[in-house]
Amino acid sequence: MYVPEHFAMGDAAVQDLLVHHGAGDLVTSTERGLVSTLLPFVYEPGSGHRGSLLGHFARNNDHWRLPPIGEAMVILRGPDAYITPNWYASKSEHGRVVPTWNYVTAQVHGELVIHDDVDWLDALVRRLTEKHEAGEARPWSVDDPPAKFVAGQLRAIVGVELRITRIEAKAKLSQNRPAADIDGVIAGTRDRGDEEMSRLVEEARPAGR
Repeated sequence: MYVPEHFAMGDAAVQDLLVHHGAGDLVTSTERGLVSTLLPFVYEPGSGHRGSLLGHFARNNDHWRLPPIGEAMVILRGPDAYITPNWYASKSEHGRVVPTWNYVTAQVHGELVIHDDVDWLDALVRRLTEKHEAGEARPWSVDDPPAKFVAGQLRAIVGVELRITRIEAKAKLSQNRPAADIDGVIAGTRDRGDEEMSRLVEEARPAGR
C-alpha cells in the first residue's frame, strides 16, 4: 500500500480499527487466481505476536478449501467520504484544487488457518454476536433460538483465522491541506451530515494547523 508519511496511522489508531471495524475482505492467492470473500471478523490481540482476526465461511463457499499461496490479506475499512474542492478556501485563492477521497483503511497480512471445530465456532459466533449486538436495546443472544437449530447452523460454517504478521494502515484525512482547507472539510462534512468524518479530520489535524 502507498502510505505517505503524513497519512501513516499510529499504533493506537490501528488497534482501534482492528477492534471496531465492521467486516473485511479476505483475499488469497490460489491456484485458481485471486479469491476474495467479505467476512465479519473479531480481533484477538492475545494470539501470537501481532494478534489474529477470527471469522467464518459458509461451508458451501469453496474459498476455505483453496490453500493460499503465500500470505493471505484482510482489507479493513473505516469511514470514507468524497471531498469536494468547493470546501477549500484555496479554491478562491488560486483555483489549483481537485476532488479527492478521505478514508481509513488497513491491509492486514498473515498466515491463514482453517478451524473446522464446533466448539471453536461456537465461541467465535458468541463473540461476534456480542460485539455487534452490544448497541441494541434488547441484544439477541446465541442462546435465544433452540439449541438444536444453533447446532445445525454451526455445522453449516467453517472457521478461519488470520494470524497477523504485518499491517499496512493509512488514514487519509486532509492532513496535507492548509489550515483553512481543513476547516472547510470539517465544516463541509458536518453540513453533509457526516459527523464521523468531520470528527476524524479534526482529530487528524496536524499540530499548528
